[in-house]
Amino acid sequence: MLGLLRNLRQPALNLDSVYGTGPGDPVVPYDGIELHTGPLQVLVGAPFAHVPGDDLPRDPANGKALVGDSRNDENLIVAQLHLAFLKFHNKVVQHVVDNEQWITDDDARFVRARELTRWHYQRIVVEDFLRRIALGTVVDDVLADTGTNPVINADGEVFMPLEHSVAAYRFGHSMVRATYDHNENFGRPDGGDDPDPADPNRATFEQLFQFTGNNVIQGADATPGRFEFDTLPDNWPIRWKRFTDGDKPDRFARKIDTHLAPPLKDLTNEGNDRTDPSEKRILKRLAVRNLLRGYRLAIPTGQAVATALGVAALTEEQLLDGDQGVADALLDGGFLDATPLWFYVLKEAEVAPQNGERLGEVGSRIICTTIIGQLKADPDSYLNKPGGAWTFADGVKVDGREVATIRDFFDFADVLI
Repeated sequence: MLGLLRNLRQPALNLDSVYGTGPGDPVVPYDGIELHTGPLQVLVGAPFAHVPGDDLPRDPANGKALVGDSRNDENLIVAQLHLAFLKFHNKVVQHVVDNEQWITDDDARFVRARELTRWHYQRIVVEDFLRRIALGTVVDDVLADTGTNPVINADGEVFMPLEHSVAAYRFGHSMVRATYDHNENFGRPDGGDDPDPADPNRATFEQLFQFTGNNVIQGADATPGRFEFDTLPDNWPIRWKRFTDGDKPDRFARKIDTHLAPPLKDLTNEGNDRTDPSEKRILKRLAVRNLLRGYRLAIPTGQAVATALGVAALTEEQLLDGDQGVADALLDGGFLDATPLWFYVLKEAEVAPQNGERLGEVGSRIICTTIIGQLKADPDSYLNKPGGAWTFADGVKVDGREVATIRDFFDFADVLI
């Protein structure tokens, strides 16, 4: 049965959700070889500060984002990140026109701009993202490994391991916050030092899911009595400097541990269409959903994966350390030597020496092997550039420096406001 599971999306890190099939794509709109962006809706007379920025391109009939994957409009942070990729590509197009004059054909310019955008994205994922959330030694080991690629099956097909998608990569469920200080209207008014996360002006986690085309942006067919925004209101764009600059802890991710982010304990928008109380209860509890999904897909336990990877498994003392209710559940369920992989990865990150700052050995190896494995399997990735892996030194520059981090990426895209 597991062999029948197929990705609806490509597993490669090739930004297919951004580019679609390229200029002429029936869903993703282009302006020539540049990607189309959308305007903000100006709130006339509203008691809010206007935040400069843009929105995703949207269908005027219903407000839905015109992007390659509708999930990229599920919440404001992901939607604005997708927008940053659109703008980054457009700036790279101009870079190609200005600096690679030997490319004179628009089709070739597009291919080159897409290539540079993909390579910056891919290398930033490895050198900035993975080195922040995983063990650096594991990143280095996986990059250097020239053996069999575990994301290619016996038939030569590239796939996404369920240990990654169903278990390990769900570590982010413990990292999101209940409120966000993302601009002067929904956060610190002047970027000051107010440390109070209960500030009523902050954007709640739920609000970040509301201001998208899947919710209150309804376009011309808005239901009477609901918000009737055609595009994102101009008081809502994200000021990315608040996520990348400074030293205010509440603007950054929470630690990776076994404590779900509070808004994810009871999913407000899930299960409301079900009449069976038990079914509704399951759908609203993210932890239950994750554990049931792992069980039904026969995901191996944390200890089994540790053994397969040749690393030391967590001890009983480590597994039982912390919340007494969780410890009791592990004992009562017989999970001390057969721990569900999703929980195991979170617990491994929680204990010393990681202390929630990054993943442990098992989590790091699953995620790094999967992501770097996808790049190794893609003949067009930055790792497989003829002559050796592509480096940031060969890419675009912002104020004369390499675009090597997500902050540099935002800066080059001109969204670091």
